[in-house]
Amino acid sequence: MDTPPPASALRFGVNYTPRRGWFHAWHDFDPGLAREDLAQIAGLGLDHVRVFHLWPLLQPNRTLVRASAVDQLVRLVDLAGECGLDVLVDGVQGHLSSFDFYPEWTRSWHHRNVFTDPEAVEAQALLLHTLGRALSGHPRLIGLQLGNELNNLVEHNPVSPAEVDHYLDTLLAAARDGLGADAGLVTHSAYDAAWYGDDHPFTPQAAARKGDLTTVHPWVFSADCARRYGPRSPQVHHLAEYGTELAAAYATDPARPVWVQETGAPEPHIPAADAPDFARATLRNAAGCARLWGVTWWCSHDVDRALADFPELEYTLGLFDSTGRPKPIADALSATVAELRAAPAPAPPRTTALVLDCTPSTRSVSGPGGAFFEAWMRLRQEGVRPAVVLAERAQDPSHLAARGITELLKV
Repeated sequence: MDTPPPASALRFGVNYTPRRGWFHAWHDFDPGLAREDLAQIAGLGLDHVRVFHLWPLLQPNRTLVRASAVDQLVRLVDLAGECGLDVLVDGVQGHLSSFDFYPEWTRSWHHRNVFTDPEAVEAQALLLHTLGRALSGHPRLIGLQLGNELNNLVEHNPVSPAEVDHYLDTLLAAARDGLGADAGLVTHSAYDAAWYGDDHPFTPQAAARKGDLTTVHPWVFSADCARRYGPRSPQVHHLAEYGTELAAAYATDPARPVWVQETGAPEPHIPAADAPDFARATLRNAAGCARLWGVTWWCSHDVDRALADFPELEYTLGLFDSTGRPKPIADALSATVAELRAAPAPAPPRTTALVLDCTPSTRSVSGPGGAFFEAWMRLRQEGVRPAVVLAERAQDPSHLAARGITELLKV
């Protein structure tokens, strides 16, 4: 079995999507097929995968977590380890590729708001605690995440920022209690509305201050970034780098790591011919962030077109096509990872920072098309490597010193 990379090394991996049956493969889980997929991923020189089970299959009743489904998940982690891959496990799915997966006990006659109903929150805590217990001590486990982009569920589950905080705190505590102290990371994730969406109930503060590190999902279709600026634009090629620096600004701990946990090349936003260059630029630019934990590409395998009703962009996001053949983007990503590992010099500090002054109701200034976003990108094109500092910390010498910031610029 391969030796995991040292803790100080940047991590490069992929979000695992089974090539046969997509996540519906959990209905008739085949370890042999899964191992084939994982071996292909390892063959690119990647060191980890992020994996997802389906909430209704794990917890079909509020008080029942199916042992056989948990065993499937643990078996997948075992298989990844056999291929030399470490694993982050997402718990509550929740939301995947434009589909929402709710257990029946949250729907129709039994409808419960998954964020605010006390029994629904208690049930999710039970699930995460159970998964933590099952995974604790696994030698290839990176950690346990609450679920994939849970803030995608707010449309059907209205919630306030204070209620989100309570929800996240409850579930993070359950996951940690299940895993045990120092038995892996405990994290949560949100799609970009947490950073760019005015008055969105999931906040940058929650993203950057709860859990063991900050995860960002800088998608080029968020706020129409790629269409607005063009697929080869600096704004697109530096988007993951920008998202990492924006996240670092909201953290109270200057050393808190940031994980680019999802980024990818969705067609037609990024045409297939441009995808290899996009992958190379994204990895190289993000690697210039001192707080970067790593990058996890979305995703491993294309969705088979025999499956209906996916948005067009979901069918072509893989590094491999749906038959398992590597695409040009896979070769580009693999070569860039090898290049970055061969010259692992630490990123130099960013001594210049752009001051972000916004409120929850004006958060969109920091998203594509916003005044702050465009000012940061102009500086980047001029050769400056700007950090981001919140306005309320711009006069705090200890905070600036801890981050190595010596010059402040305003929009």
